[in-house]
Parts: sequence; C-alpha cells; structure tokens
Amino acid sequence: MEILEKEELIDQIEETEMERALGKRDSWEKHIDLEDGNILIVGYEEEESFSEHNPGEEVVTNYYWYWELRDEKNWDVIFDNHEKEFSFCESTVGEYTDQDRVEDIVGDIEEENVCTWSEQDWIEDISEKIAEEVLEWLKNP
Repeated sequence: MEILEKEELIDQIEETEMERALGKRDSWEKHIDLEDGNILIVGYEEEESFSEHNPGEEVVTNYYWYWELRDEKNWDVIFDNHEKEFSFCESTVGEYTDQDRVEDIVGDIEEENVCTWSEQDWIEDISEKIAEEVLEWLKNP
C-alpha cells in the first residue's frame, strides 16, 4: 500500500468539487477516490431545525461538516465522523441569502453576532483536521 501524503490529501479535500447529495435536507458532498478501493466522502448538511420560519424575518440555518471512509465495492462505512464538531451557519431573510443583502434588510450586522460558532464555513478551515483523521484511519484499519 502506498502511503498517501498529508499535503496531497489536503489538496484533494480542498480542490474536489462539491455536489448536491441525494436526500431531503440541504446536503453537499465531495467524493475522493483513495488507493486500495476506499472512497473519502467529505460533506456538510443542514442540521435539523425545529423553529418556525416567518416570511420576511431573518432565518439562521446551521450546517455541520462530516466525513466518511467507505469501501467503493460494497459502499460499507469503514470509519466516519458525524460528531458535528465543525459547523457553520448562514443567515437569510426571505429569498436574500448573501450577507450584504441580509444587512440591507435587517440593518448592519456582523456575521459573528448572528452565527457565533460560524468559524468553519470554508473547507480550507478544517481540511488539515480531516486529513489527519483519515490518515489515522488508513494506518489502523
């Protein structure tokens, strides 16, 4: 087995395109082919919300990152991390989803005041952590 380099894996995690995952909730994934018939899936999905959404009011949607190592032949999960330790949120008002448009409607807001835990909204924020964990999984099957 050829050992995958950490920097190479980080590049693959960051550069592979996200695709919408099949399912009910807002979920996006990237599938990365690894050696020895393994596939790394890195994605994020909307966390279940129990609050009511009133039209015209600001809505904060929470997302969490997850990653899985699967066998490409039978799609069995070998290892996974769905612990929701990395999450982010987006603020929307009606159909306006980007931060500037939301600020136009509700006033000047700082995202960190709305989404205080929104520190990992870019894959680059967590790719090194993912790579380290996946390399551990691959070393200790």
